[in-house]
Amino acid sequence: MKHQSDSNIAAPLYIVNIDCKINVLKDERFMTAQEAAAALGVATQTLYAYASRGMLRSESVPGQPRTRRYFREDVDRLVERKEVRRSPEKASPRSLNWGNPVLDSAITLIEAGRLYYRGHDAVELARSATVEEVAALLWTGATDRSAEIFAPSDGAVLAQSARTVERIAGLGAIERCQMVLPLAGLRDQRAYDLRPGPAAFTGARILRLLAVVAGSGVRAADSPIDSILQTAWALHKPAARVSLRAALILCADHELNVSAFTARCAASAGSTPYDVVAAGLAALKGKHHGGHTAQVEALLNEIGKPARARDIVAAKMRQAERLPGFGHRLYPGGDPRAKLLISLATSAARGQAASLVNALTEAGREIMREHPNLDFGLAALAHVLRLPPGSALAIFALGRSIGWIAHAIEQYGSNQLIRPRARYVGPDAID
Repeated sequence: MKHQSDSNIAAPLYIVNIDCKINVLKDERFMTAQEAAAALGVATQTLYAYASRGMLRSESVPGQPRTRRYFREDVDRLVERKEVRRSPEKASPRSLNWGNPVLDSAITLIEAGRLYYRGHDAVELARSATVEEVAALLWTGATDRSAEIFAPSDGAVLAQSARTVERIAGLGAIERCQMVLPLAGLRDQRAYDLRPGPAAFTGARILRLLAVVAGSGVRAADSPIDSILQTAWALHKPAARVSLRAALILCADHELNVSAFTARCAASAGSTPYDVVAAGLAALKGKHHGGHTAQVEALLNEIGKPARARDIVAAKMRQAERLPGFGHRLYPGGDPRAKLLISLATSAARGQAASLVNALTEAGREIMREHPNLDFGLAALAHVLRLPPGSALAIFALGRSIGWIAHAIEQYGSNQLIRPRARYVGPDAID
């Protein structure tokens, strides 16, 4: 099964159960030197030269310090580059599935296990910046414009939308946002100005709107975004605001994941930021993208007690089930976003909820040899803070809206329509 999510689960491990212990036979993330050389069509000496030049990564095999293994994704990337040079038309389909870059962008860089927003480490921003500052950075390139962009507005569109929320209160947060966005877009006449400056101000109005809608109509609309959510979801837990702020910032963007690409395509057609965000939401809620958060929430509820974590993880592995919330193709050493979110979650509260998160984290590492990803971090935070059901996905959506708007602004500036061609593989034309 192929997953489009930006928190894609890595390739499964082949396992066997012996005397009730789980033993890893082969980790599909890696290739032997012989396998890697064969895939690349080179001698092993050439493979070693590639590694020494930093073209691919290798590490010692556990228990065999003199034997090296090579990251499969690096080998696949080199194979794809060769295919592009030899036959671009054959390589193009792979570019749409974790392949070579297909668009130029100055928004986000993922490199050496770290995430950067316009050159700034995203984890450090999550510790030190506000949501509004990060939004301004992604939209305009400068954090110091946040006060101007998020200055209080007339609030008419917001007030009308809040009244709409009251009539659809029985729906989930994402569904409420999907219903309100097109209505608010029709009322916001300024949304049709797609120049970078005005589009950033529209983005601020959209972000506030989504926060209010996700918070079921909370009226503190001119408050900071994280404050709106904390007031709505954790009124008596003021410390939760710090965790919510970090989560929103860490979700802001992740390069060309499926929802960002969808949003960017909509922007290339000249759609307003409201419609761009609506398009991104439709993709995000899919089960292969942001929908993973619901699967992690279900797993936490199924385990229930920390003592059950290892047994349930082992049972799922024996049944060849994928464990949601673990592994990321772009972060083989661990997702830095998840690491910070888990730290914030487990330090924000004590008791069984935090112990369960820690127990599941350790079970995944020890049995699967996988690290938690962003989906796990969001679900863990919602679980420990006892946020409303579905809030992990709502945080994901609200944070990622910042990135969708950033991609829209960048695409508006290019004034180019994204229109790839399809290779027809159906029956021959009938004359």
